[in-house]
Amino acid sequence: MLLSRAKPASGPATVEEKEKKKKKLPKLEDFVGARDYTGAVTLLEFERANKKNDIETAMWISYCYFHLGDYKRCLKEYTEITEMKGAPTENWVYLGCVMFFLGMYKEAEEASTKGPDSKLKNRLMFHLSHKFNDEKKLMSFHKNLQDIVEDQLSLASIHYLRSHYQEAIDIYKRVLLENREFLALNVYVALCYYKLDYYDVSQEVLAVYLQHFPDSTVAINLKACNHFRLYNGKAAEAELKNLSDVCSPSFKFASDLIKHNLVVFRAGESALQVLPPLIDVIPEARLNLVIYYLRQDDIQEAYNHFKDVSPTTPQEYILKGVVNAALGQEQGLNDHIKIAQQYFQLVGGSASECDTIPGRQCMASCFFLLKQFDDVLIYLNSIKSYFYNETSLITTSVRLRQLLVATRRLRRYF
Repeated sequence: MLLSRAKPASGPATVEEKEKKKKKLPKLEDFVGARDYTGAVTLLEFERANKKNDIETAMWISYCYFHLGDYKRCLKEYTEITEMKGAPTENWVYLGCVMFFLGMYKEAEEASTKGPDSKLKNRLMFHLSHKFNDEKKLMSFHKNLQDIVEDQLSLASIHYLRSHYQEAIDIYKRVLLENREFLALNVYVALCYYKLDYYDVSQEVLAVYLQHFPDSTVAINLKACNHFRLYNGKAAEAELKNLSDVCSPSFKFASDLIKHNLVVFRAGESALQVLPPLIDVIPEARLNLVIYYLRQDDIQEAYNHFKDVSPTTPQEYILKGVVNAALGQEQGLNDHIKIAQQYFQLVGGSASECDTIPGRQCMASCFFLLKQFDDVLIYLNSIKSYFYNETSLITTSVRLRQLLVATRRLRRYF
């Protein structure tokens, strides 16, 4: 008996299967869960265009713009929410957070004071106190921090901003030990090691994160910076090319970061075209512009660009010292020489920098300006073996020879 080849009639099961195959409409939770904030904000804007312009939708739109790094648009959204009837009072704290990221610190403080007390508000005020250099308020908000992840990470960031890198590392490692899934903390630890000049250690820690997220903008950029310190500008530029390939055209900060770092990796090429517009975008842009002028022997221009800057980080203090020392030597101005010596001593004698390579270089420079060459030799000899690239090693060797001649020990030393 031959079996019938006729297809069976479509029953309920077949219809069910067809229904399953239909494309499901995406939900907001799906976008946010996948950190696709562009998709989330597109969906929300569509809903708002269809007259769903309520406070909840506006809050979610603001949240997405914040996580996209579009702080100006986020500021506009949160400002409009404050004018809505029935807007939650904590919106003022959210508004303050956006203003903080835009550098509007005074406005951020005024906005946050209108919101209710909360852990987020305390963290915001904690960081604002640091920006205002108000030590009394800083300690007051510090006392309110609790042993929770958000507060501890906030404390670690303040340690980092104050150049207390080891203290920041200790906190990050403790949090990471208790929360293995917080892989991004490896990037923070790697960045601290980079600041401590442990570039090889920074690379090892960073590799853990890059294994899971090989397209991370921050991680690739840090890897390139490590390669620049460990090897040379060409090696760093090769790493940065990966960032150019994965960077979205809409990701403005990454684009600016790439342009800035390429100038550094290429020893100042196109510095005058690239760096000036980035001075208010990337903090290091001004410093690298000043370094460019120093390398071009345009010391007066370097001084003009940096004279009104009040140093807050070791790098800024060091550059202030270098600029003043160069200007003082070029124009025979002893006041500038004295200022430079004070800056170098301040960095080299600080607890956080005294055992770092820049710290010891500063002490060597300080003693050089004081013409205490024996002390200079002690500091330079202690760091000679740590120079990774040939140019730095040659420069240090030349300085050592000059100093040895000055102390009349050239023949006995070599």
